[in-house]
Amino acid sequence: MTIDYLKRADRKSTDDAGDVNATVKAILDDIEAGGDEAARRYAAKFDKYDGNVVLTRDEIDAASAKVSQQLKDDIRFAWDNVRIFAEAQKETIKDTQVELRPGLIAGQKAIPCQAAGCYAPGGRYSHIASALMTVTTAKVAGCGHITACSPPRPEKGIAPAIIYTADLCGADSILALGGVQGIAAMAFGLFGLPKADILVGPGNQFVAEAKRILFGRVGIDMFAGPTDSLILADETADPHIVAWDLVGQAEHGYNSPVWLATTHRALAEKVMELVPKYISELPDLNAQNAAAAWRDMAEVMVVPDREGLAQVADSIAPEHLHVQTADTDWFLGRLQCYGSLFLGEETTVAFGDKAAGPNHVLPTSGAARYTGGLSVHKYMKLVTWQKVTREGSKAVAESTARISRLEGMEGHARTADIRLEKYFPGEKFDLTAG
Repeated sequence: MTIDYLKRADRKSTDDAGDVNATVKAILDDIEAGGDEAARRYAAKFDKYDGNVVLTRDEIDAASAKVSQQLKDDIRFAWDNVRIFAEAQKETIKDTQVELRPGLIAGQKAIPCQAAGCYAPGGRYSHIASALMTVTTAKVAGCGHITACSPPRPEKGIAPAIIYTADLCGADSILALGGVQGIAAMAFGLFGLPKADILVGPGNQFVAEAKRILFGRVGIDMFAGPTDSLILADETADPHIVAWDLVGQAEHGYNSPVWLATTHRALAEKVMELVPKYISELPDLNAQNAAAAWRDMAEVMVVPDREGLAQVADSIAPEHLHVQTADTDWFLGRLQCYGSLFLGEETTVAFGDKAAGPNHVLPTSGAARYTGGLSVHKYMKLVTWQKVTREGSKAVAESTARISRLEGMEGHARTADIRLEKYFPGEKFDLTAG
């Protein structure tokens, strides 16, 4: 397939990630050894915060009182959507059992993690939506204890809207800690809280590296890099909407890739004309981020047909994939690799980021090739069980004994032999390796 690049990226989103492993590992080791006081020390160093770490009920109520009623209504609107969608997801997993053969019964159970740690960024932007997405799904999943954690601002603490949201969505504890120290506190069970079984939520490269290092000791949602978005468009797309959708995602940061693939060259050229203009209309910090992302990370491609668009999408495997074409149903059936899919001009990635319902914690950097985003399912373990009657055990025991001996695992074979001897005395069995 021929791809005509009108704009190519000069850099990749991972080019300047840097090796933060040693720094993060040293902090984790120090906090694990030093406990609460070490975490407080890093909070003072990095967050410039020496206030209360585990928020009290009075502090939560006081922060919530600072949130306007309009914002509370908006948060509740989004919470309802996220919760209802999560509840529908949970219904797709059922406890089940099947009789594989007469007397041989096997089953599946879905068991939620006992303790979840949910991180909500609060540095450059106050990510109300991250608290919504992570805490709500953990609550619907049935986690026994949910800790929400967000970076405090110097002398001020966590943004009141994040506190209100975490409390509304069901957090049992709220920690005023950022970065590696916040992740460590949840993983190690500091400040009298249970150790987290799973850590979820987006964050900067230090948060991501802390989760990566701790993975195995605890579960995590995914390895997260800079957010990314791809738009597929044809001649029916509105260039002004396409341009704003690209700009809206580029403002995440200087290393956030955005892509446009289209079958219509005139659309691509118009969008390239509009994007710099729209970036200039943003507030200063947002404009700086978007301008850098557009300059260094953005790509604009023209391809021959809709199959070409689909091939581009599956190759990139974007976190967010927005289809603005006349035949969205075809793309819904054809596309294979994306974190979340947005169909039609009427929706936009920002809807999914903030209030629409499906989770916004999604795979980045091409990880959508092999995984989906955060969901109720991530907090649940699918475990299996089995039960067999004495009569039903005969055939299983015979096969087990012979396979085990062929593998050289005599102890395994004997556990089958002894049951045949006990349950079927006097019967002869050929239990030698084939």
